[in-house]
Amino acid sequence: MKSFKHAFLFLAAAGAFCSSGLALAKETPTSLKGAEVIDAAKAKALIDAGVKLIDMRPGNEYAEAHIRGAINVPYKEKSAKEVDFDATLDSIDLSKLPADKSAPIITLCNGVECWRSFKGATAAIKAGYKKVYWFRGGVPEWKAKGLPVD
Repeated sequence: MKSFKHAFLFLAAAGAFCSSGLALAKETPTSLKGAEVIDAAKAKALIDAGVKLIDMRPGNEYAEAHIRGAINVPYKEKSAKEVDFDATLDSIDLSKLPADKSAPIITLCNGVECWRSFKGATAAIKAGYKKVYWFRGGVPEWKAKGLPVD
């Protein structure tokens, strides 16, 4: 009986933890229609070739550390962390992206649990950008590869 009581208390606590929103963040999908998902090596090569890097994190996170040359275009997220998110709940200033919609861009944020770059890339695609790269691993992958940040 005592072990049953402990098991019940554990399950109740686990349920409360998960329902409180403190559970592990859901990872972003591994693909995005209309975008090419890239890793740090490809991102570096594209950046070195002059492709604009769009950092979708909030300004305070960008100020702490960012990839040299990145433009901060925060994606303000209120929608669910789901592939079929409701973009009307969110906001992004697309006027900060290159005016030439045929110019390639790279979106990034804080790694595979960060949905801002997925959602920002989706917004760019819907706005007519033709060559969108999504750096899914973002700043954490960049740092893990020993690449420099400002």
